[in-house]
Amino acid sequence: MVLEFPHVLYGYYERRLARSLRGQKIPEHVAIVVDGNRRWARQFNASTGHGHQAGVEKIHEFLQWCQDLNIKVVTLYMLSTENIKRAKDELDELLGIIATLMDRLDSDPKISVSAMGSPEVLPEYLAERLRKLTQRVPETEKLHVNLAVGYGGRQEIVDAVRGLLREAAEHGTPPEVLADSLDVEDISRFLYTTGQPDPDLVIRTSGEQRLSGFMLWQSAYSEMYFCDVLWPAFRRVDFLRALRDYSGRHRRYGS
Repeated sequence: MVLEFPHVLYGYYERRLARSLRGQKIPEHVAIVVDGNRRWARQFNASTGHGHQAGVEKIHEFLQWCQDLNIKVVTLYMLSTENIKRAKDELDELLGIIATLMDRLDSDPKISVSAMGSPEVLPEYLAERLRKLTQRVPETEKLHVNLAVGYGGRQEIVDAVRGLLREAAEHGTPPEVLADSLDVEDISRFLYTTGQPDPDLVIRTSGEQRLSGFMLWQSAYSEMYFCDVLWPAFRRVDFLRALRDYSGRHRRYGS
């Protein structure tokens, strides 16, 4: 009975947290930096690959939590452009695990997927798999997932400006006319998340308190939540705490 008692307390606390969110504002779009897989693996003298695999399993749990809470959009920061420079053995293992994640998302009839990043930095097999996944139309969409793979926030803004300049050139718009009329929405139309709401809440696990280039444009007025828990150990109760914190904030949007 002594061993079961903490589990009973945990379940009670989780249910109490969930009840406290009833009637409260829930974010429409949650973006998350899934950080800490390698450090989690080192705690158990396990391989880095084991840590990344545990992280992917946690993503599936997390996406189910989001569906249960009626969150509409989730953005997952999976692989940055800097991560591409990791040692080949670790990178190959990580890319293979990401490919497995894509396969599992492909099998979920309630999830649609968009890609965020530069496909040219990915191996051809992974870029092609991601392209096919984004073309799939779910039977009944309950959740939209943005996969940030080979992603860099500064590069996204550069790509958006390039797209805007190309459009202006196609329409014969002189540069000085474009400069005089340019506004925020012009850039937003060419971001990887065009047509989607900006994230209401950005979460980062593992205790790091920085964005690392994640959604620099879109997160201008997002609420930030930094959690000390390493990603594979992230529990539903940790997520509920983040949502409780969010529900208690007054969003000012710069005012």
